[in-house]
Amino acid sequence: MSFERPVTIKEAIDNVHRKKYLLPAIQREFVWSAEQIELLFDSMMRGYPIGSFLFWAVERQNLTNYQFYEFVRDYHERDNTHNPKADILGDADITAILDGQQRLTALYIGLKGSYAYKLPRKRWDNDTAFPKRKLCLNLLSPSQDYDKEYNFEFLTATERKHRDDNTFWFSVGDILEIKEPHEVNDFLIENGLNAVDKEKAKFANRTLFRLHKLIHADEIINYFLEKDESLDKVLNIFIRVNSGGTELSYSDLLLSIATAQWKQRDAREEITAFVDEINGIGNGFNFNKDFALKSCLVLSDFGDIAFKVDNFNSSNMLKIEKNWDDIAQAIRLAVTLVASLGYYRDTLTSNNALIPIAYYLYKIGLPNNYPQASKYKDDRQAVFKWLIASLLKRVFSGQPDNVLRPIRQIISTENSDGNVKFPLEKIANTLRAGPKSINFNDDEIDNLLYYQYGQSYTFSTLAILYPTLDFNNKFHVDHIFPKSLFTRKRLLKQGVPSSKLDFYLDCYNYLGNLQLLEGVQNQEKSAKDFKEWLSSTYPKESDRNDYMRKHFIPDVDLSLHNFEEFLAEREKLLVNTFSSLLKM
Repeated sequence: MSFERPVTIKEAIDNVHRKKYLLPAIQREFVWSAEQIELLFDSMMRGYPIGSFLFWAVERQNLTNYQFYEFVRDYHERDNTHNPKADILGDADITAILDGQQRLTALYIGLKGSYAYKLPRKRWDNDTAFPKRKLCLNLLSPSQDYDKEYNFEFLTATERKHRDDNTFWFSVGDILEIKEPHEVNDFLIENGLNAVDKEKAKFANRTLFRLHKLIHADEIINYFLEKDESLDKVLNIFIRVNSGGTELSYSDLLLSIATAQWKQRDAREEITAFVDEINGIGNGFNFNKDFALKSCLVLSDFGDIAFKVDNFNSSNMLKIEKNWDDIAQAIRLAVTLVASLGYYRDTLTSNNALIPIAYYLYKIGLPNNYPQASKYKDDRQAVFKWLIASLLKRVFSGQPDNVLRPIRQIISTENSDGNVKFPLEKIANTLRAGPKSINFNDDEIDNLLYYQYGQSYTFSTLAILYPTLDFNNKFHVDHIFPKSLFTRKRLLKQGVPSSKLDFYLDCYNYLGNLQLLEGVQNQEKSAKDFKEWLSSTYPKESDRNDYMRKHFIPDVDLSLHNFEEFLAEREKLLVNTFSSLLKM
């Protein structure tokens, strides 16, 4: 391995575009943000070093031994994050990128592509939340950011048309069409940039000439070229050069090995597409390839379920491929089940908690109607209780394998004779003596009261209180006494003594003032005074009492000025209920 003659950015981008540069399957996908790309271009313009690259020369006759992918060009945070599989049917050798993929992709997107990221405060399923943006450079003024000299920004078509005395946006990719230096002056003259304020004209001249030289003339892509065809050696080099910086997802390496060993399917494409599918169930989740691969190890009953290359040997991978349809269906059923229990990406605080559920469904024969059939109702309650307890006790933090192994053994033993019963009690008893117990002591139950509105664990804490709710209906975490009332001005107007204001403002967001309420009912309740809403919504005393029982509303004065007593009494009811449900 040796340093080769460095190449210009233009040469490198041309090689990417002509698919001479490709990505081996061991590479993770593109993970840089738009801001990181902007900073890379600013660094290069300022003459900062951007590090060396590591390339791997793969001869034509050896191409079929590996799987290769193209670079992402038009990145879309929701719809286009995956690298397309490369067509390597031509006659030419290729160069695989072992180190520098993120930087080369950033250059490719900046010069020939686009970047669409989600706008804040817009829904993930809103197509307009992801406008297409191209990298632009302001030729009239430097950046106002303290850590940037040049003002590079990803802008929409409308934004890059904006011009004023301090702004002229140049689409960075257009520099590829300005081949000769004299054409830089032609562009400046044609766009009137030589006729603006003298200092701004100088800045525009220097900036555009600097960009042209950077892309077309400066040989700044320094790279080592590895010519050895041994996959073992290449993997070893790859792991070592990727051991620092942004953490490498080990699953990408393992997927590469799986791709080479599966006979009938492409493991990377199959598992990547599956992860996208389950992330779209219900209100959406945040599963990744690591979760899918760990599930494969557990559901395949391999003795060792650690993430290491030895566990993805040929025999193991062939077993996973053979059973992939059933493994995928078990995971799909588990995700569908937890979605029906009201969970989604923000409230499912550990993806690993689903693996024992998937394993259980796998062992009982993958009943497709498990998430909704009445005959599984009691069993679903046991699974629900396991899920909530494991999430609230955070049993999968640290070393999840130490929890997955004993639970898998229990489920396998208890369901070996066709028995359909989730062994919650056996799991609780087995874990009780260790650091990953799902049983709660008095202090832990008291601490549940400190969860607040908007926190990820709050839904699980409330959900355990409502074992009979049909979560297929949309439920909201709702303030019993509306949060809109809790401002100093409004509290004083309601007659709350000033001496109690701090208590009201400190406590209204805590669990004692929260409930789960069906979406329509929550909208109707809105910011109404709770006592008035309760009386008008449930004029019959029996209905009102039923609501109060279901939502643990204490039998006290429900006026706002009695909020302190209400909170104290409701917390007692909650603690008693938690104790009966969570002490197993």
